[in-house]
Amino acid sequence: MKKLRWLFIAACLLILPVLSSCDDNDGYSIGDISYPNWSTVRVTGNAFYLVSDTWGTLWPVNIDLGWYQPVDGQRVLTVFNPLYDNYQGYDHAVKLLSIRNALTKVVETMAPGSENDYGNDPLFIYKGDISIGGGYLNVIFQQNLPKNSETKHRISLVQSTENQYTSDGYIHLELRYNDYNDLSGYRAMALVSFNLSTLNLDAEAIKGVKLKLNSEVNGEVELTFNKKEKTELRNLDGEDFTKMQLK
Repeated sequence: MKKLRWLFIAACLLILPVLSSCDDNDGYSIGDISYPNWSTVRVTGNAFYLVSDTWGTLWPVNIDLGWYQPVDGQRVLTVFNPLYDNYQGYDHAVKLLSIRNALTKVVETMAPGSENDYGNDPLFIYKGDISIGGGYLNVIFQQNLPKNSETKHRISLVQSTENQYTSDGYIHLELRYNDYNDLSGYRAMALVSFNLSTLNLDAEAIKGVKLKLNSEVNGEVELTFNKKEKTELRNLDGEDFTKMQLK
């Protein structure tokens, strides 16, 4: 009996390091869920991964999402369950819980005489729903939908040829909106992301971005985004972005 007791104690000592190492691993709880965050899709072979503005590179373990067609460079708003850190060359392995495509556009040059093409109709945007991250300017707003289901309103981020070079150290841009006088009065959440890679934001002399827009509430306003500032995205759980009609 005494011999059996010592064998049992020895077995417990052998498995103790294994049990301790399980407590110290870098995994997350299955209940850990990220806030909605902006990311860029990157396609590699027959698979894809995400580059999150806040989390770094993400490898989706449920990559067989048959309903989702990844496009390289597509901006998305995503929610996920983080699983592991430093996973096979990626910052995190994640289980995607939701992924929503954003209209993804570039900065356009607005030449004199083309202002009417871009329009300057007002936008309803909550404070904090415009941010810069991952080399993109991201916008979430409440779109006043067009009456015609086949019509799409135009949203543009433009740089005027008359205002390209300024002495204040900021890149001056305008958020333009053209509703083509087609409004239904019904609102839907909309999201768009503009690639800023052509603006040389990383230059040492550039302090940030100044953005003009026409607000439904405050009229013509100018927002300032300094390079070192970070904007936290508000909780968008439950928001429906499937009804937006934008181009």
